[in-house]
Amino acid sequence: MARSLGSARPIVLAAGMVMGSGVAYAACPIELAVYGEAQSGSEIDFTPSGRSATVTNTFRMILDNNVVLNGMVMWNEGVARPDGALMYKCPEGDVTGDELAACSFWHGVIYTSDDKGSIGLLPAEGVEAPKTLILPDLGPALHRSSAYGGGGFSKVPWDVFALKGCQE
Repeated sequence: MARSLGSARPIVLAAGMVMGSGVAYAACPIELAVYGEAQSGSEIDFTPSGRSATVTNTFRMILDNNVVLNGMVMWNEGVARPDGALMYKCPEGDVTGDELAACSFWHGVIYTSDDKGSIGLLPAEGVEAPKTLILPDLGPALHRSSAYGGGGFSKVPWDVFALKGCQE
């Protein structure tokens, strides 16, 4: 269950707390962060990824009509970037590149932004959750996906998600 950052009460400022808009909030690690997109009501819920050697973050994107996309992030080699992917109903076990491509609806670098507008890259687990996530071209990619319309989702999120809570 997510706790709302808006319901925090300024009681005591202790170690591990951060200041924001005059109210103290407990720091939330990225692996427990919950983000929301205001226009469509879509959410991104991060989950601990375990001890994967390649996957640095895992998350779910929850769209309307109970459509859930599975997300993962792997840092690529060379020019290091958090390379994210959103997938829907992918086959399990050994899959071919074509099968994986068919169920991957979005692929790209995940950027972050702070309160001052400074742009960064999505951190790996164990770091405080950034205030904003930016998934470039997410909306157009999801609009073109096979899960859009019909029995799938009908509200396409924009590319920007704001931190709205932390899972307990």
